[in-house]
Amino acid sequence: MQILSIRRPRAREALAAAILLAAVAPIEPVRTAAAAEGKLRLTVVDKESGRPIPCRMHLRVGREDGRVRKAPPAPFWHDHFVFPGQIELKLPLGDYFFTLEHGPEYVQATGRFTLERNADDAKTVELVRGIDMAASGWYAGDLEVCRPLEEMGLLIRSEGVRLAEVVALDAKMPGRDGNLTEPPTGEDPEEYACEVSTGKLEHPGGNLTVYGLKRPLQVTSPGSEYPPISSLAAALRKTHPGVWIDLAHPASWDLPLLVAHGAVDSVRVVHGQFCRDEVIDRPAGLRERDKAIYPGADGLASWSQDIYFHLLNCGLRIPPTAASLSGVAPNPVGYNRIYVHLEGPFSAAAWWEGLRAGQVTAGNGPLLLPLVQGKPPGCVFRSPAGAPLELQPLLSISHRSHELLRYLELIRNGEVEYSLSLDEYVERKGNLLPLKFEQSGWFLIRAVSDISHTYRFAITGPYYVEIGSQPRVSRRSAQFFLDWVYERARMIRLDDPVEHRQVIEAHRQARDFWQAAVERANAP
Repeated sequence: MQILSIRRPRAREALAAAILLAAVAPIEPVRTAAAAEGKLRLTVVDKESGRPIPCRMHLRVGREDGRVRKAPPAPFWHDHFVFPGQIELKLPLGDYFFTLEHGPEYVQATGRFTLERNADDAKTVELVRGIDMAASGWYAGDLEVCRPLEEMGLLIRSEGVRLAEVVALDAKMPGRDGNLTEPPTGEDPEEYACEVSTGKLEHPGGNLTVYGLKRPLQVTSPGSEYPPISSLAAALRKTHPGVWIDLAHPASWDLPLLVAHGAVDSVRVVHGQFCRDEVIDRPAGLRERDKAIYPGADGLASWSQDIYFHLLNCGLRIPPTAASLSGVAPNPVGYNRIYVHLEGPFSAAAWWEGLRAGQVTAGNGPLLLPLVQGKPPGCVFRSPAGAPLELQPLLSISHRSHELLRYLELIRNGEVEYSLSLDEYVERKGNLLPLKFEQSGWFLIRAVSDISHTYRFAITGPYYVEIGSQPRVSRRSAQFFLDWVYERARMIRLDDPVEHRQVIEAHRQARDFWQAAVERANAP
């Protein structure tokens, strides 16, 4: 067996940031001789501790774009498998290309090896940690996974995901046995949570993922416009008090209806169309974007984010979320992830409280550690009327060194306030340009990776500013949703007049909500 070139990209120092991610220590070439199949006993360890580390492996025949190889019985999905730090690979003779990862907080290892006749060798690969988010109080979660329960303990530990929500599509999910919490097995189980107290509500107007169920989800949609999704959500909250409802896509047709009826707790800005090797641009069941304004993969991402920004512009305080949809989308667990900031130790209950407070970042690319006046996202900065506020954002950022930043932006009230290059950011030692507010508003930070085959980005949750007692309400954004409600209502087709009247009434109430927002607007 011969292990050949291991990539080691040139790292860039980032001062206040931890800018790393995508290299590995070289492995000495080895050859063994002579059979139709060879074996490689592979151990992957954390370089600092020397202990085996669960990881994900992408293994291909010959070259980086070669045929995907499985390694039974290791859990496999799409183009990768995971193992608990040690594995015996039995493979046909030939050349192989591999990628090893332990989530985005570790440096990616890539390389090649050759299996020759009678190859029977053991090798160790060291993975280098690029950043420790938990050491700064940030804990990763994936809000929709569709993988077998018996694999979840290994899957989340392989990706550094502290909390994963496994969507239970019905009450017969294997392994449930009436217990809605399935803790992972392995090392330090108290530091991880795998919850299956989750259900999905699907409707022509949008999909809702529901967390915190105490019993299987009973409210289901008949697949028609009746009853309206807002009524289904209300019935769900009545029968399952305390649940959390996440809207699975910002462009869901009934987003304005759901928000008007107070039916959602969060909106999934980093959704299942964002995948590791592609962006899935098939908008089935979604309000399509104007591709002249929002072209290509970047346009799809901008459309999703702009819808979310319009919500914030209406004075609403809704946290952004992320989910990989691993098992449905071609993503590893935790590819799209949300980090929640906690002041104390990790627990699932504390994580959800942190999400409720908006102390979040969401993305699939750079890792962000934001502080403004020492506070995480979700903070509301208040000042009396007529007393401006000046705020100083501080950001540490970590990104894969083979994927440099395309840009780093501060978004204020839905518009780019300023953009910094990586060099400018490094020069400023993580201190972004100060912000002065004379009126109420909000802001967040966005970072986008410089790659072409997909879209990788991250956003912080919003920070809010109140000058006086009134939040900012944009007339343009309120009108955006009011027009959306009218467009959606014209799509309703129901033969039963009673059902039609009830659905239209729900949309009329949403119309009144957004009309009132237009009338009380205090900003353009």
